[in-house]
Amino acid sequence: MTSKPLLAALAGLFFAAPAGARDIDKALIDAAKKEGKLVFYTSYVTPRMHAAVKEGFEKTFGIPVELLNVRANEMNERVRVEQASGRFLGDVVQHGQASITRFDRAGNVQDMGAIAAAADLIDGQPAQPRQIGSFIAAYAISVNSTMLTPEAQPKGWVDLTDPKWKGKILADDMRAAGGGNTIFSATTATLGEGFHRKLALNDIVLSHDVGEAERRVARGEYPIYMSQVASDLTGLRGLPLRLVTPVEGVPYVRLDLAELKNAPHPNAARLFIEYYLSDENQKRVAGFGVLPVIKGADSALPAEARPMAKAKFMGTIEPDTQQQMLDLATAIYK
Repeated sequence: MTSKPLLAALAGLFFAAPAGARDIDKALIDAAKKEGKLVFYTSYVTPRMHAAVKEGFEKTFGIPVELLNVRANEMNERVRVEQASGRFLGDVVQHGQASITRFDRAGNVQDMGAIAAAADLIDGQPAQPRQIGSFIAAYAISVNSTMLTPEAQPKGWVDLTDPKWKGKILADDMRAAGGGNTIFSATTATLGEGFHRKLALNDIVLSHDVGEAERRVARGEYPIYMSQVASDLTGLRGLPLRLVTPVEGVPYVRLDLAELKNAPHPNAARLFIEYYLSDENQKRVAGFGVLPVIKGADSALPAEARPMAKAKFMGTIEPDTQQQMLDLATAIYK
């Protein structure tokens, strides 16, 4: 296995590369291939996108990827148990920015060295020594287009508090880490706690299965889903779903990449992070409807996601208040 000094030297080679060149040093590729595989953990539940990234990396470098795709709460526990027990299995983790920051504070991730693509990150999304953005997921509202006309549909978050929607709104569970609590945190910060206390009077139905929740709305079980990400709509084309970009703005979460502490395959981890932020792969993930973090890659966004790219960012989960927001959501949505 390649030593840490060599990893540091390779990091220097990347840092010295001309801006925009983004060539991956052959020594890093060779060292990664010798390690034999990569173990990738992600909490963003979009299997089709991850399968495409996995296939692209494997075809490019010939390094097999073992993929674990679970919800945010499960990811938090997986990393905690592995790191506490000294049973180091994962190499790279992709998780919400606030959660990765908490992993960092707990000593569960390690320095990646300089990342060549960091020079091409979009404004306002800088890299940090132990985490870097991979894409942004923005949350909006979707409606069953056969049940609600554009004139009748809610126009924003506040509209959802209207008593006429009582028992008619499905949402990702706001009491658990993930998209639901991202929405809860951002709307609480912007619209106030009172917004959620009023919204709770409409008997919001909380779901733990994002993919099934969207299909339940498409089937007409509920007319409204308040946790929609555009990336999911790309796989639901043909179903009666319409995206509503809330007038107040969209909550968002940046999904970060980090190298887990004592990663068994550190060179493969570094190579995977570089690949994830390549122009090729950023355009690939953008094609699934998430917002890329590399300049210019948004040209690959499908029609479903373009309104999200133009929307105002409303806010996100903050690491210092994440647990407070989870506790508050649990108190409100009993």
